[in-house]
Amino acid sequence: MTIKNFARLCGCNPQTLRYYDRVDLLKPAKVDPWSGYRYYEEEQALVFVKIKNLQSADFTIDEIRALLDADQSVIYEAFNEKIARQEDKLNTIKRIQQSYQSEMSNMEKRINEVQELVTRAMLAYDPTEEFGIGQEEYARIVDNVNQAFTGWRPDGMDIDFTDYVESDADPAEETRFLDVLHSPEYEVIYEKHGWVHMKDFLQEFADLKDGGEYALCLELRKGKADGSAFCNTILGILLGQNPGKKISLSCNIGFSRDGENHFRLLRRK
Repeated sequence: MTIKNFARLCGCNPQTLRYYDRVDLLKPAKVDPWSGYRYYEEEQALVFVKIKNLQSADFTIDEIRALLDADQSVIYEAFNEKIARQEDKLNTIKRIQQSYQSEMSNMEKRINEVQELVTRAMLAYDPTEEFGIGQEEYARIVDNVNQAFTGWRPDGMDIDFTDYVESDADPAEETRFLDVLHSPEYEVIYEKHGWVHMKDFLQEFADLKDGGEYALCLELRKGKADGSAFCNTILGILLGQNPGKKISLSCNIGFSRDGENHFRLLRRK
């Protein structure tokens, strides 16, 4: 029987039979050495039915190949195992569906809580002496921070806002600080030591490169400022001073060991 007639018998396209031949699932009974024509025997239609059903049941080519010579009881058991696995997968998807909305709601709640902490800390902070800005300008900075939290993210800037107050008894944050500062993936592009106020040198590094990934690392003497409000104010200022740029920016802060203020700006290489 020619491939065309065999395909008609099986109710498939000849291309399907050529594919089964190529992956060693259903070889022709004979191939004419001169013309290359494929010929099949009628009984091979039973093999085709087996392959088609196993493939439709999501068995892999290797799994189908292993079952071609198996008896019917083995094949039925393979179907049962496949059904069990699919039922487990379906139950998992159902559990995910049931927990999806609650997890989304919980995450939105956590984001709102972080935003509230950041905003509260910033509103309680007076930036006048440190940054040389008035309350009207500071209100715009706080608004920029809130807009970033709500997903508006002006100019595509990706900012890691700080929601904690620093403590020199916090080894996790110390590790985080040192990881960035000593990472071979970053290079220091600006640093300032022994300074008194950020306003004295802020404009020296405020112009950031479009597409850059930056980390600010500060070591402040004790009593200098609330770490959360201090960092987020810097981030908010940079957010407003780099319009139209896609920038990733984080702030890492720790206490100074020598009683001096230190600032470093790092950029991912």
